[in-house]
Amino acid sequence: MVGEARDPDGSSGPLEGITVVDASQVLVGPFCTMQLGDLGADVIKIERPGTGDQTRGWYPPRFGTDETDGEDDGAVSAYYASVNRNKRSVTLNLKTEDGREILRELVADADVFVENFRVGTLEEWGLGYEDLRAVNDDLIYCSLSGYGEWGPYAEKPAYDLIMQAEGGLMSITGEEGREPVRVGVAIADIGAGMYAAQSILASLFHREFRDAGGQKIDVSLFDGQVAWMSYMATNYFASGEPPERMGSKHPTIAPYQAFPTRNSYVVVAAASEKLWRNLCRALEREDLVDDDRFRTNADRVANRDELEGLLRSELVEYEIDPLLERLEAYDVPARKVHDMADVFSHPQVEARGMQREVDHPTAGTIEMPGSPMHLSETPTTVRRHPPNLGEHSADVLGELGYSEREIEALQEDDII
Repeated sequence: MVGEARDPDGSSGPLEGITVVDASQVLVGPFCTMQLGDLGADVIKIERPGTGDQTRGWYPPRFGTDETDGEDDGAVSAYYASVNRNKRSVTLNLKTEDGREILRELVADADVFVENFRVGTLEEWGLGYEDLRAVNDDLIYCSLSGYGEWGPYAEKPAYDLIMQAEGGLMSITGEEGREPVRVGVAIADIGAGMYAAQSILASLFHREFRDAGGQKIDVSLFDGQVAWMSYMATNYFASGEPPERMGSKHPTIAPYQAFPTRNSYVVVAAASEKLWRNLCRALEREDLVDDDRFRTNADRVANRDELEGLLRSELVEYEIDPLLERLEAYDVPARKVHDMADVFSHPQVEARGMQREVDHPTAGTIEMPGSPMHLSETPTTVRRHPPNLGEHSADVLGELGYSEREIEALQEDDII
């Protein structure tokens, strides 16, 4: 159909012509800049000579490791590969003035600069916002940190686990009466990376269509977690009672949770009166429709424990596949709880291009999730493999006008 966004392999994206200098590492910054790269930007990843991004050393597992003889020349950390496609790697020693000067040269012709150094570090090196703005007034400068650039916690170190705890997420994640649990992926980093990409796109729009210059962006993991509390926060504001851990259950909808079956787990989302009636019919328990304890959603929430016990006793009698067929026949939203193998054998994943492959010069084929951004006229692309350390240093410096001899001298002096 005209206007559908089905092709994930366009030749360019909406950010073609935009240059991003990415001085971030680990997850929050690289996840942000990967999104920009997927959308067509030229992302130049700045890494420390010799070691590079910390996640290059975070393994197992790795792509390109020979299980038979243990050889892993050119292997790539799966963690690193997950957020560094569509980038060019340049090694720069930013602890030296020569390395910092090269960064200024790169930024002079760039559109966006992204960093997640500890607050104050780049200012000490003469690479803060005002310093780089002096060489490029149109620069969009995005700083990512644990707590943001002001406030009493601004200089404290932060990790995703700390943010999930301090931002409230762990207080509502896990089973009632048991220890708090973190979300299985580093959601504080990923969430802040999404906010950063959104802020950068808004700043590009403002610069291009409001006849304005660049600006400073300050995004923190902590702020992102607080914002993500969403209706849990407003429930607290309205009631004065902090929400508690409820497992997979929902504070204001019932039944809306996971239940065990004979051979798996199923989630059931009977989020309306119609769906509740459908569920009762599917389970041949029409008697529950007129039960005063469960007549309305408010009744079901008030009598959640009794309802859960009844449904558990019914659902555990079914094998997962026949149960799903039955619930679907009655138009009840329900799905099996999938593991990664289930997810990446899912027909919708194939149809939507959500599993991608890219050839790597030393690690062979690297597989990764696709981009969830589907654009009809300028599709996202996987143009570049996650780069080897410093793979593009000579190319990028050549674009700045450095000669081969000058590049060799920089290598000999451990600047790149």
